[in-house]
Amino acid sequence: MSGTKPPRQEYPDSDPDDTSEELTAAVCLESDLQDGQMMEVEVGHHSVLLTRSEGKYSAIGNQCTHYGAPLSKGVITGHTVRCPWHGSCFNVHTGDLEEYPGIDCLPCHQVKIQNSKVYVSVNKKTLRQEKRIKRMGAAVPGVSHTVLLLGGGAASLICAEILRQENFGGRIIMATRDELLPYDKTRLSKVMNVESSSIVLRRMEFFHQSDIEVWLRKEALSVDTDKKTVTFDDGSVQSYDQLLISTGCSHGLSFRAKGLDVPGMKLGNVKMLETPEDARQIHAACLGCNVVLVGTSFVGMEIASYLIDKASSITVIGSSELPYQNTLGREIGKFTMMMLSEKKVKFYMNDNVTEVRGADGKVKEVVLKSGKVVPADVLIVGIGIKPNSEFLQGTKIQMDSKNFVIVDKYMRTNVPDVFCGGDLATFPLTMAKNRLVNIGHWQMAQAHGRIAALNMLNKVTELTSVPFYWTVLLGTTIRYAGYGDGYTDIVMKGSFEDKKFLALYIKDDEVIAAASLNFDPAVSAVAERLVSGKIITKKEAESDDLSWLQLS
Repeated sequence: MSGTKPPRQEYPDSDPDDTSEELTAAVCLESDLQDGQMMEVEVGHHSVLLTRSEGKYSAIGNQCTHYGAPLSKGVITGHTVRCPWHGSCFNVHTGDLEEYPGIDCLPCHQVKIQNSKVYVSVNKKTLRQEKRIKRMGAAVPGVSHTVLLLGGGAASLICAEILRQENFGGRIIMATRDELLPYDKTRLSKVMNVESSSIVLRRMEFFHQSDIEVWLRKEALSVDTDKKTVTFDDGSVQSYDQLLISTGCSHGLSFRAKGLDVPGMKLGNVKMLETPEDARQIHAACLGCNVVLVGTSFVGMEIASYLIDKASSITVIGSSELPYQNTLGREIGKFTMMMLSEKKVKFYMNDNVTEVRGADGKVKEVVLKSGKVVPADVLIVGIGIKPNSEFLQGTKIQMDSKNFVIVDKYMRTNVPDVFCGGDLATFPLTMAKNRLVNIGHWQMAQAHGRIAALNMLNKVTELTSVPFYWTVLLGTTIRYAGYGDGYTDIVMKGSFEDKKFLALYIKDDEVIAAASLNFDPAVSAVAERLVSGKIITKKEAESDDLSWLQLS
């Protein structure tokens, strides 16, 4: 049950033992919640999540530490509450984070039961703090053991944090070619005129306090796994005891990625999105202009959506019949295409760019395979992805046919003390019967970092996370959980006309994934079931009884 707060005036009493340090309020009767239920309550205008789990009342902050969603509208299972928006999980007894994409824990408040009433006490000093960073250790003098993290993304950041939270006392070095500290990459295609400072996940003081060395603008050129050294582009060589490789992938036009290989790609105003600076440049270049976007991936569609009230025209070129055809299916692809078409976005599907023509060194028009010529002031390329693994060529580290690094459930490569995570890793997915997959989701990269850290410390832990993803179009969010590859059937709830639906993807008579729009917290409920390993049968999916989805 996800609940709302009871009318405040019913319980006006305050705790007779109240001290000035704390604010205490009677929030409900002991009988108001059954086991496995939760509701939002208020203590001094402060939103608190009250839960009853395993016979015990607990109170934690009600706002998810990721983007502030009300957890009372999420899903509670055992001692875990899952956020309705993006799937972060928290322990209801401690407030500790149990699943990403959030990176901080929640404040935990005292609960007391007296005269059949439930009292919650909130510390006045922490009243305004919606987040809590878990206690971090630091380097211990004389401990020379070095963990080297290559890449400055989600996997490296979480790996470093977990190592310190678990009291690793050695040296931690994070080396990245980025110019920025680890930042929220999911925001780049959603809010493109973004200030870098607003998306940085941790400030430099945090890294200093936790003794995590961060080397920016430093790219690994080669790895010697016998000597346990990495050589960088500035000529320096760093030795390691354990190594995490999480250098990710390059997209679109970068020299590293196989984007569009057609005449005219060297012209000015041909753009790709990889960094906050790219995002700002795309925003500025597109204002009042004719924009052509190649690719109907999640990122490509988000960019088109973002530019709707900024560019004078937007044309999307897709090689398939519909956007997201292989991932979300035809129906949702058709729906999203219609959403954007209503806002005057033009689509040329089942088509490709064959030439980019210019004038005065800048893009002027784009020629399609169909013969159509589209005027373009700016061309944004959102296709092509290439793993950043060139520097591993010639090493003993095993890669697949596409040059992604193969790891086991502990994020270990075939070489001792070398781990890999994030978009670069091909890993066994528990919910897909341990099939080797490559999933470029932010939350999975974070989970990889955690599992790598624990196993570096010989705290043997398997990866069991269920993928969770979201995309924002025209201010509405489509949420997705699971791994739908190879689905044969889709069970739909709700309707596209009402812009409120849930799609359940079926394979071998089981639900393997879910996508939704305005149907919270259904996708989080499906994620919880997939994590637990409790099968959702096709029959259950087709049933009109939706109580298991804990809909609010």
